Amino acid sequence: MARVTAAVLTATGRIRKAPRALARHYRARQAPSTVQLVPQPHPWARALGLVTVVLVGAWLGLLIVGNVRVPVGPMDTTMTLRPSLSGGTKINVSPLGALRLDSHIAPVRLDVNVDQLDPARSQALVDHPERLSGLQDEVAHDVAHGTRDLAVRSCVAVVAGATALGLAVYRRPRRALAAGGLALSLLAASGATAALTWNSKSILEPKFSGLLSSAPSLVGDARSIVTEFDVYQKELARLVTNVTKLYDATSTLPAYRPDPTTIRVLHVSDIHLNPASWKIIASLVEQYQVNVIADTGDTMDHGTAAENGFLDPIEDLGAPYVWVRGNHDSMLTQRYLEGLKNVHVLDEGRAKTIAGLRFAGIGDPQFTPDRTNKPGAEQSQELAGARLASALRDHRAAGKPVDVAMAHEPSAARGVDGEVPLVLAGHLHHDEMEILDQGTRLRIEGSTGGSGLRAVEGDYPDPIEASILYFDRDTHRLQAWDEIELGGLGLTTAEVSRHLPEENHPGGTPSPTPTP
Repeated sequence: MARVTAAVLTATGRIRKAPRALARHYRARQAPSTVQLVPQPHPWARALGLVTVVLVGAWLGLLIVGNVRVPVGPMDTTMTLRPSLSGGTKINVSPLGALRLDSHIAPVRLDVNVDQLDPARSQALVDHPERLSGLQDEVAHDVAHGTRDLAVRSCVAVVAGATALGLAVYRRPRRALAAGGLALSLLAASGATAALTWNSKSILEPKFSGLLSSAPSLVGDARSIVTEFDVYQKELARLVTNVTKLYDATSTLPAYRPDPTTIRVLHVSDIHLNPASWKIIASLVEQYQVNVIADTGDTMDHGTAAENGFLDPIEDLGAPYVWVRGNHDSMLTQRYLEGLKNVHVLDEGRAKTIAGLRFAGIGDPQFTPDRTNKPGAEQSQELAGARLASALRDHRAAGKPVDVAMAHEPSAARGVDGEVPLVLAGHLHHDEMEILDQGTRLRIEGSTGGSGLRAVEGDYPDPIEASILYFDRDTHRLQAWDEIELGGLGLTTAEVSRHLPEENHPGGTPSPTPTP
């Protein structure tokens, strides 16, 4: 009987537990179908996502904090690593251009930006020329030191960038640390590849761009650098010396220091289709805080409609542009310029007040793009000068005297003697300053385009010339002027000289003497 009772109880317990067992069995059978409703990413997709996070994070890290400022010889530079398919080294010398070196093959490129020339260190080289002999070793040491600092900073930058982006994307510390470690491994592999493929001779075969494209004509080819390194070294020393003179002239001249209220006019002329002129003008406008640009003509070479697009950068030079027609500029050129914003075309004695100064001018009566001499050319210039002088008298009679007159040819400009304090001209492709018989000052500008396409016609290339004219804001009188001269085609010189008008010296009288 006891056995029967125990069997009954066991069977009863099993019957009671059966529903729960069936439920567990049913849930177990349903679990695989539930997992299949949320498909897991493919391993390759996960790997590709991780690599993307690593590359983007490392690039952001390098972009934000992956650069170092390093003094290299007399220059202050900024070194940066950038992702690149071809590798190599790029040296940016703003605004002159850049040079590229095939220094290594790796997925990273070394960018070196020359920020500025340190006047103190440069002056020390000028004062002690014997230091130039050790300049090469000094530069090599500075570059090596900067490269080590850049390597450490780049490691920190890529790890921090990849880890931060991994944490933001995955929200898992382990995944984020994996991204940082992978970024460090990729950078180490890139560094090892660069070291294994390093080409120390790449410095002998640089690729120039911008204004530096004229550098090979200065330093010669690779063979001449190797066999005549003394000449190359002297040329580099001359370049450093001349640039130092530029900084010295603009920063320490005691004769005249313009105050912030001074009106600054940049005088340019005879650009002759040289596209490099626009970059030079824009740089001068920024450096000297120019208020007005005065162009005395021959901006073009043949005055054709096809050349008009060359004028478009004028709108973005950063200052109002006052222009008179030259003998290489046609009426098509003039009408095109009249349609550009920020441009003021003067002709037939018309006057405009710009930045506090009143300008009036007349276009060249001759149009000779082929440089032929037409009969009566001199008489037409004298007649143009007489018309401009008459207009100047009319403006003065109306109570609006002109401060600066403009013409292209000096023979026309001389016709306004006694009617205006200053007249600007060009045409001659070299600068001159002359006090005319009645006291008017004639300022002739050189070629701001280095004579353009004609730069190679003479024995020596024409320099690129421009001037900064400083005017007193109250009297509108010329206080001083800086003559700026850059070496022409194939040359790398730069000089600035400051001049004072005689009447600004103690005891001097204004020129011309005002009439009652």
